[in-house]
Amino acid sequence: MTYYTEEGLDQLKKELSFLKGEARIRVAHDIAEACKKGDLSENAEYDAAREAQGLLEAKIAALENLVASARVLNLGEIDLSRVSILSKACVKNRKTGMESVFMLVSQGEADLKQSKISVDSPIGKGILGKKVGDIAMIDAPAGIIELEILKIGLDL
Repeated sequence: MTYYTEEGLDQLKKELSFLKGEARIRVAHDIAEACKKGDLSENAEYDAAREAQGLLEAKIAALENLVASARVLNLGEIDLSRVSILSKACVKNRKTGMESVFMLVSQGEADLKQSKISVDSPIGKGILGKKVGDIAMIDAPAGIIELEILKIGLDL
């Protein structure tokens, strides 16, 4: 089971709808056009269109499974005594003194530009479950990063 914001789940559903509708129509059109070009056994365009169709169907199946197992988490039910999915955490890098705010989200909603990090990322795994005042030791390519949890909330 994967937890999403309502916005994130709606975005997944829109993408699935697009793939099942418009994208399938495009692929079918590409296959039909390739069929018009003669012998299918030596038709590279036909092979490419069929491969694109297979990739599209695989992506549709994966998204259908994701949507089927997705749950919208009610923000009122989030325990703010610890860092959890959909909560925001203000952290301080103990080496540099730099403060950052991260929102923990599912893999599909992660967007570093919006400070949304996946619970499966090294930082996400490191701060998940921590309380205010705890130190998270993050194993990063540049070495160990120590992040102190300063605040936990929904609107930081």
